[in-house]
Amino acid sequence: MSRPTIVFDLDGTLVDSNRDLIPALNRTTEHDGLPPISRADVGHVVGQGALMMIKRAFEFHNTPLDPERHKELLPIFLETYEAHIADETVYYDGVLNALDVLAEHDWILAVCTNKYEHLARKLLTKIGGIERFAAITGGDTFAKKKPDPSHIIETIKLAGGEPDNAVMVGDSLNDIDAAHAAKIPVIAVDFGYSDVPVEQLSPTKFISHFDSLVEEALKLAAINEQTKSQ
Repeated sequence: MSRPTIVFDLDGTLVDSNRDLIPALNRTTEHDGLPPISRADVGHVVGQGALMMIKRAFEFHNTPLDPERHKELLPIFLETYEAHIADETVYYDGVLNALDVLAEHDWILAVCTNKYEHLARKLLTKIGGIERFAAITGGDTFAKKKPDPSHIIETIKLAGGEPDNAVMVGDSLNDIDAAHAAKIPVIAVDFGYSDVPVEQLSPTKFISHFDSLVEEALKLAAINEQTKSQ
């Protein structure tokens, strides 16, 4: 019997990175004279990447954004974000305890994020806990990224697991669609960065706190084993 693998999205799932992403966005757009925005104003687009965040900031202020300027702002954003990547970012409540319990149950832990891999690794190194994960992959690790299912499948293989004995945990449509396409059950957290309530996105299960994760993951692993034996 293979060890079960659990694959986590990062931003809005394991960590509340809006605490540093939104300030980085404001430092970027101030170059064009835009006033700062709050997490509530644009926070739900974090999972769609930096370019979308920049675009939404200009839209929020009803300010035209030239396509060339849009491209120019991306490296500015990435530079300031990386310099302050872990100033305020923290794990969500209950995450570390859940990871400990899953490890005690011999689960393989992995991270599959659309964030650049080097940024994901830097963040996890700075806030602590990178050693918990057998694999950490980003949007630039493979040829494709979520919602393409290969991103999750290849992450599982890199971690030493098997896709038919795995569970995905995420907060967005990208995570849910990728997991469904990979035929992997997916647990959605309802406190992340989705602009649509995750229960409306048809995850296999959804949770409101990491205290519920282990129980749900064990149930799905049991279903995986039953399916394999049939």
